Amino acid sequence: MSTAPARRSDSVVSAARTTLGDSLRSVITFTPSDHEVVYLRRDLADDPVGRRTRSEFVDVERFGFASQGRFNRLSAEHGTEPEIGEYVATIRVCSNGFVARVIVGDHGVLVTTDELDIGSFEELAVTLRKLLAA
Repeated sequence: MSTAPARRSDSVVSAARTTLGDSLRSVITFTPSDHEVVYLRRDLADDPVGRRTRSEFVDVERFGFASQGRFNRLSAEHGTEPEIGEYVATIRVCSNGFVARVIVGDHGVLVTTDELDIGSFEELAVTLRKLLAA
């Protein structure tokens, strides 16, 4: 990994840890063709099953590259729904935690957490968008 992507990954992990604290489970950076687990909480398995599961999560979230563009086009068309603004993040609510995805251009970040206040994700999403755009 070159220094710029390494610095970006470090910044992404730092922002996630600061915002989400001990609830943070994993941070995965991804592009349309690749991904890297840049943070994995110590109590989680880094074995073939865990790696395969995280890879499958990333494969699902890659659909966001296409849907984000479509959503932004729809939200920009005057007089159409949703007139709620530009895409910021996707948050999936699961029975024991959350999966959050932020995509800017051809870079994405996938964050998994234990249960916590969903409001924490808004602050994190804004920060991650700035880091990905840099």
